[in-house]
Amino acid sequence: MKYLFIETFCQGSHSLFVDGLSAHSSHHIDIISMSGENWRWRMLGAALHIVENIPPLEKYDGIIISDLFNLADFKALVGKPCPPILAYFHENQITYPQPPGDKGAFQLGIINITTALVADMVVFNSKMHRDAFLNAIPGFLKRGRDYGPKQVAEKIRAKSDVIYPGITLQIEKNIDVKKQIDPPLIVWNHRWSFDKNYGMFFNLLEELSKMSVDFHLAMMGENFGMIPEQFKSAQKLYKDKVLQFGYVPSRQEYEKWLKRGAIVISTAMQENFGMSVIEAIIMGCIPLLPNRLSYPEILPKEFQEYFLYKSKHDLIEKVFKITSEFKRYEEIQSRLAQKMRSFLWENVAGRYDKVLKRLAEL
Repeated sequence: MKYLFIETFCQGSHSLFVDGLSAHSSHHIDIISMSGENWRWRMLGAALHIVENIPPLEKYDGIIISDLFNLADFKALVGKPCPPILAYFHENQITYPQPPGDKGAFQLGIINITTALVADMVVFNSKMHRDAFLNAIPGFLKRGRDYGPKQVAEKIRAKSDVIYPGITLQIEKNIDVKKQIDPPLIVWNHRWSFDKNYGMFFNLLEELSKMSVDFHLAMMGENFGMIPEQFKSAQKLYKDKVLQFGYVPSRQEYEKWLKRGAIVISTAMQENFGMSVIEAIIMGCIPLLPNRLSYPEILPKEFQEYFLYKSKHDLIEKVFKITSEFKRYEEIQSRLAQKMRSFLWENVAGRYDKVLKRLAEL
């Protein structure tokens, strides 16, 4: 079968998802994409560009789009029957934490809702994400003051599914790098953005320094050319400890840093799946993650007492314990890394193929 994937923000996890699905699916998938920048404009106006550049739709059995797209506008602009459409939600603008003073989120949330309503199928990247989005819709729509629509969440839920995105790693290739545990290399491979709560991460480093805990740092998440002041300050403060500062565009180099890493830490306020964390775990990092968001869902229960923290104090204690007794955790981490291989594309692509076949039959 043949499908068209429209990705209006081809960057980061969106780009990895498009490439991974097209490479591992048994179906033929054509891609039309836009660069990963100006994400608000992508949501508001990308449909205008896409309708001018799409190939003939009648040759496709289905279309795949992601959440940073106004599907209702697209269908109206196409002006003719479309193949059935699957909307994949990496994130949504209703539950996404907004920076102070951001007044544009309501319109973007409405776009997410109408996109989900006009899609033939809706797939979320975690159960937590699906439930958070659907549960938030009634309260969100009350902000419209009057003429509130009814049963919106129920209509979306009825055609929704959850499939975790696949992970792409060259784990079978010989990456000639030694894991750095003396001192341990702490990895921060998340976006340098407001929702990842990097302030808490730097507070943790400050506490570790006060406790005379030695460590090295690799800070290599995407920053889109804008480096927050706290990162600049940390680079100066920990200049002798920082081994990598800034985004690593080469996947091979990125995976080498993950293999060198001893610990990966998340302090996120928002995380619907956790691709960067799973990548680090599979490559051998010990994770320390908040006991909320998607993390209790993706981390097997047998490992949660070791690697999920409930408070800042709990996080500090766990980091201190792991750095002091690293050898004790190596066997546990090895078992966890094997378990997390279930997220590799070769293990999840089959689910997508089945869903895409169902889509074509609608």
